[in-house]
Amino acid sequence: MLSGELALAGVDVAIVERRAARDLIGSRAGGLHARTIEVLDQRGIADRFLAEGQRAQVAGFSQIRLDISDLPTRHPYGLALWQNHIERILAGWADELGVRVYRGREVTGLAQDDTGVDVGLAADRRLRARYLVGCDGGRSVIRKAAGIGFPGWDPTTSYLLAEVRLRCATGEEPEWGIRHDALGVHALTETDGGRVRVMVTERRVGTAGEVGLRDLSEALIEVYGTDYGIHRPRWISRFTDMARQAETYRRGRVLLAGDAAHVHHPIGGQGLNTGLQDAVNLGWKLAQVVEQTPPDGLLDTYHTERHPVAARVLRNTMAQLVLLQRPDDRVKALRDNVSELLGMQEPRRRFGAMMSGLDIRYDLGDGHPLLGRRMPDLDMVTADGAVRVFELLHRARPVLLNFGDPGGYDIGGWAERVRVVDAEYTGAWELPACGAVSAPKAVLIRPDGHVAWVSGASRAGLGEALTAWFGPSQSSNLR
Repeated sequence: MLSGELALAGVDVAIVERRAARDLIGSRAGGLHARTIEVLDQRGIADRFLAEGQRAQVAGFSQIRLDISDLPTRHPYGLALWQNHIERILAGWADELGVRVYRGREVTGLAQDDTGVDVGLAADRRLRARYLVGCDGGRSVIRKAAGIGFPGWDPTTSYLLAEVRLRCATGEEPEWGIRHDALGVHALTETDGGRVRVMVTERRVGTAGEVGLRDLSEALIEVYGTDYGIHRPRWISRFTDMARQAETYRRGRVLLAGDAAHVHHPIGGQGLNTGLQDAVNLGWKLAQVVEQTPPDGLLDTYHTERHPVAARVLRNTMAQLVLLQRPDDRVKALRDNVSELLGMQEPRRRFGAMMSGLDIRYDLGDGHPLLGRRMPDLDMVTADGAVRVFELLHRARPVLLNFGDPGGYDIGGWAERVRVVDAEYTGAWELPACGAVSAPKAVLIRPDGHVAWVSGASRAGLGEALTAWFGPSQSSNLR
């Protein structure tokens, strides 16, 4: 995702990939939330994912279903689609944009100076780049080499996850679906091709070492009394409820995104989605730093904006696990109360917006409720005809939308960087966390779809917002 964002801005970008083969074997993540679908829609590629996945109400809190079908978005649903398909589609998009991929190259370390980063690779190879972004997972080599701390909470439970085939004994029928018991949560789910997806909680916390078929067999027997004749594993892995977050998302010319910056239990399906949204927040900022004179401190806003988002994800996953793990009568009573609360309209909408990512707001100061939030995908009419807001963001460029201000907007020295569009719109301005809001005369939309400036009684502040996000003007004219 990040490579695509950078390529759209004309940046020379490459991916260093440890795997020699393109296909991802195994899928820990299983879908996309509404805000991530919106982000992909902003780039004009959402239909590629929608064509392969299954639309469903996937948002939930501790497996308590949250219906988001009445939230104000063009995509009031989630998309069930395994991670290997998501990665394949994104890789195809990156290919179209000319991104180079160095496969079969393992990063071993780094050294940075005032002008760039030397990236050490296996077999004594080396690459030189102006910036390096570690998207290399929870055990990130890049995070460790950059000396970035990873504080948080140690695991209290662990799970085995696998895709296998079953050879059940005569008369033996698998216990399909989710199972809760004193040990934890377990699941058996049929997948395509006659395989079965298995998740089972381990009696003892496992953290290191290779995981094999024998480990999975023993864990299944512990829970189900049988291993159902598991054989021919396609993949087996272990995950835990460890929750950690990088103390900083940037150290000099090294940055972090995705699981390299934050890890947590996968309940709620927020991990992959948070990572993709990290990339979209970072991409346009890093592109400006590389390609032109950036505003002071622009790259530091990546940490300022995204660190609180992932911190909230860590908190809500830990809270969800309290309601889910090893339920006794007291926890069951608490869960029943939370379930009743989330059945009410306002709590359901508020938590649904949080879990789907639709309520994210970056702290860009006080003012209009829209400031710092995602721009609604309004239907509009412009001089070129009918258009949606998200269609104006396909090239990852900022947009200044003028909704009928008779004076128009001439942004002078920013005109080459910011597109100005005069438009009329239909529909109501409604935000998931705020409800209906007053319609502004104009808005400045960043490439990530968040609103950087909203007009008030005057145009005061537009020049400051343009400078803060897109650098100094090339002239003094702003009308």
